Amino acid sequence: MTGTISQLIRNVYDLRGTPLIALTIGVLFVLEKRYALRRQQLPLLKRLSTNAAVVSTAMPVLRLALIPAMVRAARLGEQKRLGVLRLLPLPPAATTLLAFLALDWGNYLWHWANHRWPLLWRFHQVHHADLDMDVSTALRFHIGELLASVPGKGAWVLLIGASPRATLLYEVAFEAANCFHHSNLRLPEQTDRSLARLFVTPRMHGIHHSVVEQETNSNYSVIFTLWDRLHGSLRLDVPQERITIGLPYVRQHLSAPSLLSMPFSPTPQ
Repeated sequence: MTGTISQLIRNVYDLRGTPLIALTIGVLFVLEKRYALRRQQLPLLKRLSTNAAVVSTAMPVLRLALIPAMVRAARLGEQKRLGVLRLLPLPPAATTLLAFLALDWGNYLWHWANHRWPLLWRFHQVHHADLDMDVSTALRFHIGELLASVPGKGAWVLLIGASPRATLLYEVAFEAANCFHHSNLRLPEQTDRSLARLFVTPRMHGIHHSVVEQETNSNYSVIFTLWDRLHGSLRLDVPQERITIGLPYVRQHLSAPSLLSMPFSPTPQ
């Protein structure tokens, strides 16, 4: 990695983005305990210790492989003048906004693929096997899922022509939004409904984590609900009290070793 790329990641993601994400997690953790959206089924410390163990294997891949790969791809596009956005005569601010939107659409497509392609689902199911859902669920991804995303997300950055800085800014927003909509925070219903016109909310994403297949196969968006609206996958009609979180074929708490080995075991049909 060149010094310039390393320094950019350090300045934008490590020194500014990471504290913001950590603050988001801390605030949501406190608020969701006071204003709970759904009743939790399992002891909190038991879940937190399991999720922390899974997260500890995945986060190094995020920081040392995925983020550098995306920034490298963005820098390559910058140097070689590659990418759709570089074909458009737009001011920098408009290019950054379009890059942000395109990156968010790309994550919608990647999320959809994780549910539709059996090999990807083997790894993504670890995220959905959590029997409760709170801000810690937002970080609980299998190391294999993150590794699998490296070439696809890097190629997407190159294809759209996002700049290195726009890529990092989006990544920080992506992680903060992911924490928000996975949280168990009960917003006033009218506030949640109003926010959902533009942004993914805890109620909206709770439907996605339902054991009911038709509900799980909806609400793939990360930041903007626009993508679910455009692709016809938006659902806002399921009350939270009717939702059972998790997978229909995993109804017990799994240890971290069991979760990490889960992709390599037969998936029930």
